[in-house]
Parts: sequence; C-alpha cells; structure tokens
Amino acid sequence: MSKIIALNDLYENELEEFIIDLGLKKFRADQIYRAIFSKNIKTIDEITQISEYDREILKEKSYIRNLKILEVFTSKIDKTKKMLYLLEDNTLIEGVLMEYKHGYTLCVSTQVGCRMGCSFCASTVNGMERNLYPSEIVSQINEVEDYFDIRISNVVLMGSGEPLDNFDNVIKALRILNSEKGRNLSMRSFTLSTCGVAEKIVKFGEEIPQAGLAISVHSFKDEIRSEMMPVNRKYNIDYLFREIREYAKLTGNRISIEYTVIPGKNDTDEDIRLFKKYLNNLNYIVNLIALNPINEYNKIDYRQSAKIFKDKLDKNNINCTLRRELGSDISASCGQLKKYYLEEGGLSELQSSNACGSCSKK
Repeated sequence: MSKIIALNDLYENELEEFIIDLGLKKFRADQIYRAIFSKNIKTIDEITQISEYDREILKEKSYIRNLKILEVFTSKIDKTKKMLYLLEDNTLIEGVLMEYKHGYTLCVSTQVGCRMGCSFCASTVNGMERNLYPSEIVSQINEVEDYFDIRISNVVLMGSGEPLDNFDNVIKALRILNSEKGRNLSMRSFTLSTCGVAEKIVKFGEEIPQAGLAISVHSFKDEIRSEMMPVNRKYNIDYLFREIREYAKLTGNRISIEYTVIPGKNDTDEDIRLFKKYLNNLNYIVNLIALNPINEYNKIDYRQSAKIFKDKLDKNNINCTLRRELGSDISASCGQLKKYYLEEGGLSELQSSNACGSCSKK
C-alpha cells in the first residue's frame, strides 16, 4: 500500500484515532507522538518503543515526513547562520539562525516561494510553488537543533512565504511545537510576520493570542504601498489598520510595524504625518529597515538614509528602532540563498546581495 499519512502532520488526538483505526492499542499513540516530536525520530523503524510488528503495520499506511539541511553558511561578521533546506520533493526553502545573549532565534519559512509579489523581497521572484506542511514547518526547528546541538528559544515566521496565506498549516505547526509532549515551546516565543493579509489578522489573534505579530507596512500611502506590495490592492491601508486595531484590542499585544526606508519615496514629512495618524493610540514599535535592493533601486547608502529618517521619527515621538543588519555577507534575507543556488548551480561564489531584510534583528 502507498504511504498516505505523514505521522508528523497529526495532532496527538488525530494520531490516536489513526492508531486505533489500524488496530493498534491506544496507548501506542502517546509513545509514537513523543518519539516523533520530542526525540525527533525520523523513521518509523527508529520508534523502538513499539514492537517490530506494530512498526510494520504503521509502515503500510504511514511514514514520517522529513527535510534535511543541504547547505549552511556562517557570517564572518557575526554569528548568524543561513541554512538551505532540501524537502522531499526536491524543492528548497531557507532559514536563518541568530544568536543573542538570551538564546537562539530561528527564522522559519512557511511556503516554497511566495505569491505576494513584494518588489523588495527575493523569495517572491519566482512565485509560490506550494504551501509547507505542518511537519515541514516543525522540522525546521528540529533539524537546526539537532544539527547545531542547541535549543531554539524563539521562532519568527519571517522566512520565505506569507504565513497567513498558509493559515491552517501554520496554526497546526505552532500548536504541535507548543505541545507538552513535543517541543513544548511557549506560544509567546512565536512571532508571525505578514505583508498585510488583513482578513486573517484577527483570526490569528483568536487562534493564538499569545504569539507576537509583525506587519510589513513600508508606506501608509495606498498608491506607493500598492506599487511595492500588491497585497495592498486587496487590503488597503485603512482596512489593514482597522484589523490591526481589532487584533490589538483582542490580544493586548504590542504590534511591530516593519518599515523599509526608501529615500524620497516613503521618508517625507507627509509620511511622518501618516505615521501619527495611523499609529495614534496604538501599542506599537516601528522597526525601520535599511533597504537592500534587488533590481530597480540603485545602490546608495540606504543605512544612512534610514538613520536620518529615524531621527525625524524620534523628534515626532514615534516609537521606533533601526534594525541591526545580521548576516549581510551571507545573503541572510529571505529568498536570497535559494536564488543563488538555483541560478549559479551552487553556493561557492555566494556574495552579499539584495532582499527585504526581514530576518535581521535589532
């Protein structure tokens, strides 16, 4: 029989139902669940807590979905590491591991590619190939922990893909990671970053109110934002901030506003006025990002431009910070490493390049 069920895509209760349907004893589900999600077992044959007979029955109807780390690049500037993962269907995704005094943060992908079309992001260049399964989202954490012999303390859904465009699988992955019998990560250790899929923001707050939320805004002007981020044509800035305020009221969370500074385009006095309008009475922090261009923007000193704009925001009492760039020499922003691998046929000539900077942290 074909292998039709990925065991690591199942909640514990779903696994229990599956085990009972196979004619196995109910308590085996607990043993299998712990083996997969706590011990990161990669094949059914490795689940030695159950008998060989039971393992053979399992293998007739199920398997454990895996991914592997294909390449790792370590920044010579800081301790940031960029991973290229190979999935079972030979597609590629990326991740970024950042080390801080408080522990390790992993930037996780949620889709193979992205269909949102943001003009400054490399992961969207070739569109979206498919959604990641819950097991593939979870396995990024497990593989990195095993590979580097570390424990991840924070997970940011800021890699390739739009998390809210893969809503159900993302929610399931976070709940599996939160499971006491699995990785047991606190819901507060997760942060989801969205380009502004407004209709899913409140729903995310209802499902997982403890998790953090970051919104890529980049301009409060509809014309400019729609040019940079096509998602704005469906969810304009007024609609987006109505949903953000509803989310904030529901959860009480502080909202992170991601804002890539593009000189002459979104750093004017009018932009500052709009900051005040849309952020008024909202619990927020603005994360300014210095642009790293892909194609259409000429290479200038974007870091200095972002610093100048930050000074202006400070003077207008806008709560903001300028992100410190991490891993700039290893193309640490989402989509870059895959792009080089596919275009150059390897990674030996990898150089610093362009993208959204979403995996850089202060």
